[in-house]
Amino acid sequence: MIQTVRGKGLLNAIEIDSSNENMAWEICLALKERGLLAKPTHGDKIRFAPPLVITEEQLKECIVIIQQTLQSFEHS
Repeated sequence: MIQTVRGKGLLNAIEIDSSNENMAWEICLALKERGLLAKPTHGDKIRFAPPLVITEEQLKECIVIIQQTLQSFEHS
C-alpha cells in the first residue's frame, strides 16, 4: 500500500499505491478519528508536519496511530 516515504526531519510524506484516487483522503479521515491530523496532497500523498515542540513520546504515539490506521486499510 505504501509506495514511498520521503521527507526531511519531521516534515514527511507517504505516497499511497492505490487505484482508489480518494484513498489518501480516506486515510487522513481515519487518522483524524484516531487523533492525528495529516493532509492529503496530489491525490495519492499524505503529508505529516508535526509541531517542532513534539516530544519523543508523542512522536512514538503518532507512529503507532499511523501503523494501525494503514493496517486497517490493508485488511479492508
